[in-house]
Amino acid sequence: MLTIHDTADLRAWVAEQHRAGRRIGLVPTMGYLHAGHLALVEASRRRADVTVLSSFVNPLQFGPTEDLARYPRDDARDMAMAREAGVAVFYQPTTAAMYPQGGAVRVTPGPAGDRYEGAARPGHFEGVLTVVAILFHQVEPDVACFGQKDIQQAGLVRRMVQDLHWRVELVVVPTVREPDGLALSSRNVYLSAEDRGAALGLSAALGEAHGAWVAGERSARRIEGRMQDCLRGFRGLQIEYIALLDPERFVPQDPVDAGSVVAVAGRVGSTRLIDNIILNQGVR
Repeated sequence: MLTIHDTADLRAWVAEQHRAGRRIGLVPTMGYLHAGHLALVEASRRRADVTVLSSFVNPLQFGPTEDLARYPRDDARDMAMAREAGVAVFYQPTTAAMYPQGGAVRVTPGPAGDRYEGAARPGHFEGVLTVVAILFHQVEPDVACFGQKDIQQAGLVRRMVQDLHWRVELVVVPTVREPDGLALSSRNVYLSAEDRGAALGLSAALGEAHGAWVAGERSARRIEGRMQDCLRGFRGLQIEYIALLDPERFVPQDPVDAGSVVAVAGRVGSTRLIDNIILNQGVR
């Protein structure tokens, strides 16, 4: 596995892959890898000849009161995990390399980026789309893999690819969960044992929603009511939103159907967590 920090070195490697006719896969991450990231690597390796895993804690997607300074980092562990997973290039650029002029230009997500996660974290999706656009230009991937846990993000990246005419295949990989059902997240490291118990309300409520849908319920209002009833049993979990959404436009959908997204966000103490399911797939 190569470790690359410099943009020029990355471009030279990319050019070499193109000359050899190899398909390039990209897995964008902010580091502190877990099994969810490795599932993205596996998906990339099935579709590409070589995989680039980027590790960059992107300051543009953090608000002024968010956890940029304390976001978990462990470079040596990440590199070992990436090497074991079969990553060809571990790309770890500096902020100056990514934003040489300070990052004045932004990619704006449009109205779909103002809802739900966009409303909760103003400017977040602008930062995400900007860094992904830069990575697409630097890596020139044939395929890029994103996780379903950040489903609104994945949808906005898909729209950016369509609107800006990128020739890249987007793959959204199902959420990987802990044995107790908690969606894997780098921020789970912040949770105490008691916090984890409260955080399980997210996946429990999503399971309740899917169970209601399987039983024939199609009313978004009644499904949300079932979720709210479930969440009352999880003290310490403060819900920010529950949303039943159209999977393309991320607007409320009622009645819901197969393929509709059920998304939930909440806080346990100072830790903010998100989760979702796609109806007809459930909590895997």
